[in-house]
Order: sequence, then C-alpha cells, then structure tokens
Amino acid sequence: MENIFSSFAFSGEGLSVQRQRLSAVAKNIANANTTRDDKGEVYKREVVVVRSKKPPFENILDFTMQMSATERGHTTGGENIKAPDSTTLKTATIADNSPPRLMYDPTHPDANPQGYVSMPNVNVVTEMVEMISAQRAFEANTGVLSAAKNMARDTMDI
Repeated sequence: MENIFSSFAFSGEGLSVQRQRLSAVAKNIANANTTRDDKGEVYKREVVVVRSKKPPFENILDFTMQMSATERGHTTGGENIKAPDSTTLKTATIADNSPPRLMYDPTHPDANPQGYVSMPNVNVVTEMVEMISAQRAFEANTGVLSAAKNMARDTMDI
C-alpha cells in the first residue's frame, strides 16, 4: 500500500506544478499588452522552474553501496544507515529577463523620444503552447491518480 500512497503524493505534486504553470501562463497572456506594471516598469513574462530536491549524494551512496563486513572493523556505522528520503519537488516562479519588444507608436503615452514603446516579452503563441503542455500534464497526473485509486480499491476487494 505504501507505493500506492506514494503515487498519490507524486501525482499531487505534479498537479500542483501544472496549476502553477497554468497560473503563470494566464498572467502572462493577461499582461501581454501591459506597458507599465505597478512599479512603472514593463511587465516581464513569468516562468515556473521546477527542480527535484534530492537527498545528499553521500546518503544515497551509503545506502546503495553497503559493504558486508567479514570482520567487525571493516565498516563503521553500516547498521545505522537508513534509506534516503523520497524525492520532492522545489518550484519557483521567476521573471524572464529577455529584452522587451519594441513597437513603433509615437502616439502612445509610454513612447520614448524616438517613438518606440517597450512591450512585454510575452509571445501569445508561445504561451498557448505552454498552456496546452501544462493541461496535458495535468490530465496525465489526474489519470495516474485515478489508476492508483482504482488499484487501491481493487486491493481492498481481495
């Protein structure tokens, strides 16, 4: 049963990440034409970055490469080695620092002296691709949750 419950946790983390991605995409699309934010700067596209938070290398190495002792002094502390914690995800929403798009519109109130307006670095087509990708990954995680739930239910029937 532990593996079934860990699959719930993994899928739950995946759902959370995809929700963050969809939220960032929605914010980017909503601000695609925002020339000034609340700080007076051009809006910068938001990107969700996901990394795995792994246990230290030494713990994994000690766990996977335990030596069998032929004498008591060959290894030290081998009986105190425990399995490394499960991998979890670490997410952050960061600003895309690519330069803003320049659009020529001398009548715009935010135009510079040459008549160019700094527009956000948001490409709506790219955002739509990101949205579809996040949506598909969200659906895949709900499918895993559903399959794990069915396995747990069927296990209880046995």
